[in-house]
Amino acid sequence: MNTMENLEKQLVCPICLEMFTKPVVILPCQHNLCRKCANDIFQASNPYLSTRSSTLTSGGRFKCPSCRHEVVLDRHGVYGLQRNLLVENIIDMFKQESSSSKPAPARKEETPMCDVHQEEKINIYCVTHGVPTCSMCKVFGDHKDCQVEPLSSIYQTKKTELSDGIAMMVGHNDRMQGIISQLEETCRAIEENGRRQKTLVCEKFDQLYTILEEKKRDMSQKVTAEQEEKLNYIRGLSRKYGDHLEESCKIVEMGIQTLEEPEMASFLQNTKPLLKKITEASSTAHLDKVERGYENMDHYNVNFKREGKALRSIDFIADDEDEDDEEEDGDEGTEDGEGTHLGSEGSAGTAASLAACSTSQQINSTPSTEKSSAST
Repeated sequence: MNTMENLEKQLVCPICLEMFTKPVVILPCQHNLCRKCANDIFQASNPYLSTRSSTLTSGGRFKCPSCRHEVVLDRHGVYGLQRNLLVENIIDMFKQESSSSKPAPARKEETPMCDVHQEEKINIYCVTHGVPTCSMCKVFGDHKDCQVEPLSSIYQTKKTELSDGIAMMVGHNDRMQGIISQLEETCRAIEENGRRQKTLVCEKFDQLYTILEEKKRDMSQKVTAEQEEKLNYIRGLSRKYGDHLEESCKIVEMGIQTLEEPEMASFLQNTKPLLKKITEASSTAHLDKVERGYENMDHYNVNFKREGKALRSIDFIADDEDEDDEEEDGDEGTEDGEGTHLGSEGSAGTAASLAACSTSQQINSTPSTEKSSAST
């Protein structure tokens, strides 16, 4: 019994939720449908291709209700789909086995009773109020002046309307699923574009960092060069003064020794050349003198207020501004070989140009005081 029940579940159409009715068509995704149910889905998904009464269409498509796989039909529509004879044979065998294994139980149809006349069955349909009722209500009750129809005719009409509505909702759900898929694809595109643009922005900022590092190195080298020049000059001058001092000390020692000479003739002989040496040693005219403020290096003054303001104003630019900047900076970019114009940032090109070109204007790089000017 369990095996038969499981088999019966496998033979249920996913649209009408009943056992497949012949003919059974097989979709490209290997799922099965009743041909009538497949045609209802096709008509709901393609309402403008053909009328419901036509047997041939101009082609179209719909999605499998089981796996959402898109089924493309030719001009024959659902009648161009192959029949699944295997499933039809299994259904026949299942019905024969079910009928032979146990007698079909007599299904007792439970007809609902009227709420007003509880002993009367509901057997007619009030078209005016749109509710089922009993014959007594039509003759004596609230529906005596209403238009009524047999339940069977209204049942078929309403069942067709409900089937059509379900098919339309299936098509509507397919369209909603398509919109959701497009939105998900848009989200993925936005994430990818965001990652790419952030990478480009980081690359452009790295170029700015490189320019600033180069300028810092060049400026530091200028200060270091003058520093070494001045230090070498002062150290050399210090050695000259030291040599002069050492010579003066030797002359003083010689003078002291001459003062101790008791012999007047020897004293007078040594005094004349000694006095000449004292006179020459007392003069420092041949030695350079350092000007006041020679050690000062304040002339290497920097002021990056304008560049800092330009860097703080960096932002993304519009397309029209991008075209204007390309026209203005085209010649400078080819001459310098350093294209600092960014495709996605605001005044980064201007900031880089200021940092690279106007630094020499911000630095008062006065040449170091020459030795000739120092020795006056």
